[in-house]
Order: sequence, then C-alpha cells, then structure tokens
Amino acid sequence: MPLFSWRAAIWAAAFLPCIVAAAPLPLDDAIDLAVQRSDASRSTRAGVDSAKHMALAAGQLPDPSLRVGIENLPVTGSDRLHTARDSMTMKRIGISQEWLSAGKRATRQAAAEAVVARETVQVQTAQADTRLQTALAYVDAFFAGESLKLSTLMEHHAHEELEASRARLSSSTGNSQEMLSLSTASGVAADDTAEVLQQQSSAKLALQRWTGVANDELQVIGKLPWPTEADYVAAAPTVVALRRDVEVARQSAAVAASNRQANWTWELAYGQRTGYSDMVSVGVTIPLQVAPSQRQDRETAAKWAMVDKAEADLAEATRSATAEYRSLVSDAQRLQTRIERYRTAVALPAIQRTAAATAAYGSNQGSLVTLFEARHAEVDAQRKLLALQRDWTQTQVQLAYKPLSQGDAP
Repeated sequence: MPLFSWRAAIWAAAFLPCIVAAAPLPLDDAIDLAVQRSDASRSTRAGVDSAKHMALAAGQLPDPSLRVGIENLPVTGSDRLHTARDSMTMKRIGISQEWLSAGKRATRQAAAEAVVARETVQVQTAQADTRLQTALAYVDAFFAGESLKLSTLMEHHAHEELEASRARLSSSTGNSQEMLSLSTASGVAADDTAEVLQQQSSAKLALQRWTGVANDELQVIGKLPWPTEADYVAAAPTVVALRRDVEVARQSAAVAASNRQANWTWELAYGQRTGYSDMVSVGVTIPLQVAPSQRQDRETAAKWAMVDKAEADLAEATRSATAEYRSLVSDAQRLQTRIERYRTAVALPAIQRTAAATAAYGSNQGSLVTLFEARHAEVDAQRKLLALQRDWTQTQVQLAYKPLSQGDAP
C-alpha cells in the first residue's frame, strides 16, 4: 500500500472517535441507553424474582415435623431414669404433617402470583419513569443549546454596536454617553451568554446522568404521537399499580376466608420397649375454632375492607389520570396555537423588519441604530418562540412517555 494510503488510514482511525461523538444523538437512542443502564429497573427485577420464588413455595405443603422422645420414664424408685426396666417406658419416634387441601394451596399460590404481577408493574413503572426523565432531560439539553445560539447572536450584535459606536465617536459623529450605554449592553449580553452556557452545561450533565454518554449534538424533536384518553388512563403507572393492588387485596381476602376451615395435622409414631412388644401410634390434631365469628370472620372482614380501600384508591387514581390527560392535551393544543400565532404575528414580522432595516442601511436610507434595534427585536422574538416550543415539547413528552409502554417487560 502506498505511504499516503497508510497515513490516510491512520488519520481516519485517529479521528473516528471524534466523528462518532459528533454524530447527533436521537431521542429514541438516548431513551434506549437510559433504560439499558437503569439500576432502578434492575432493582425492581430483583423484586420480581423474589416474588416468583415465593409464589412457587406458596403452593407447597408445610414441612413435616420429626418427633423424638421417651414416654413414661421413671423418675423415682429403684428404676429411676432407667429406660429399659419399666414395661411402660417407651422410646418414641414419629413424624407429623399439617395437611392443606388442594383448594387452600391453590388459593395461597394465586395470592402469591398476584404479588408477582404487582412487582412486575414496578419494573414497568421504573422503565416508564426512566424514559420520561430521560426525554425531559433531552428536551432541556436541546433547547439550552438552541438558547445558547440566540444568546451568542445577541452578544455578537451588541459587540458590533459597540464597535460602531466607537467608530462614530472617533469620527466625532457619536458621543461618549452612547458608547458607555452600548458598552454596558455588551457586557450584559456577554453575561447572558455565560448564564445560558452554564444552564446548558447543567442540562447536558443531567442528560448524561441517564444515558451515560456525553453528546453535544442532539436532534430536533418532532411531533410525538399522543395516546387516546382511554389508552393514557389505562396505562397510567398509578392506575396500573393500584389495579394490581386490588387483585392482591382480593386474593388476600380469599386466603383469609379459606382459613375458616381448620388445617388438620396427621401423626404417625413408632414406640420401642425393652422386653415387650413395640407399638405404633396414629393420631390427628384438629384445631377447635371455638369463636370463628370473633376471630376468623373478623380477619376475613378486615381483608375485604382492604379490598374496598384499594378499589376506592383505584377510582380516585383513574379520575386523576383522566384530568391529567385532559389538562396536558389542552396545554399542548393551546401552546401549538400560540406558537403558530406568535410565529406569524411576531417572529416573521421581526425577520422582515430586520431585512428592511438592513436594506435601508445598505442604501444609506436608514440609521445603524434602527438596524441594531431591529436585530434585537428579532432575537427577542426568537427567544420567546423558542420558550413556547420548549413548553410544547415538554408537554408532548409527558403525554407520550408517562404511560407504561406495551413493550415494558421484567
């Protein structure tokens, strides 16, 4: 390979990281990076794994009990503490098992699986919150960059005004008061640029906190798809979580109701005697529910009261999500109308005014002051329009990314 080709390859390899870093970062890629590295999602996944293990254990019978002992051991007389002299002394070993019916075990497993479903929602909620916070940080960083461009332009105009004033002062056509005033304006513009630069730095760091990468170039955010009211409410994190809470409460009430039937315990034991026949014992222990209306029924009633509470919370959350959706849509529509009106009635005339002032100044029919005033008015209009666009984009982000996504999975 010729020498210049090797050099070209080396320079390309050296500058490749810079080229990659300079590539604009799309919003969707930023969100994907944030979701992949989210420790909150990893934490909630661990909660799901824990609940799954508990669900598998919930459908099993309790562990059996091993019973070992000595019965009828003499403690007085000549046979005191001897295990092989008295015919009634017996070494005993046995096993007991508490028995739960298949229906009870199924009820407990259903309750545990309801907890798994609730923990799964926590994973989905964590992912949705990561998407939302990343998108909002992306919006802040993008519009901070756009605001910096306008501030830099304003600083440039102020510097031009100051230089023109100095030229007029040196030619005796200006005055020192004008120059001092413009010098102050230039300093204020430079400080505004420094302030916006600081805001942009903070916004970029906030975005990097989510994505894990530093990127100075961000893509323009277009119109995001809005869900319908029914879809937004149905996928609202609070609504979905409370819907799972209702199911958990119902299954817990079913478990409490199943305790109205006592669990029997079966026991089998083998007794060994010295010089006499060994014995086998079989028995069953039956709990006596002497006051079920005061104990078991009370526990069941308490669980059903929690069901009512969960249902009331769900209804309230549904109304709140509905009101939130309508408020966001109303804000988005009003902001969109304001943007169009402001662009047509203020921003566009400001651009035309600057063009007219520039043409007049070029033909010696307008003053430099008029041109500078037109430039200032145009930048101010662009700033206000940028602020409206930022508010509109933030509202869109909340509509698009606050609900749970169908693709969220533990």
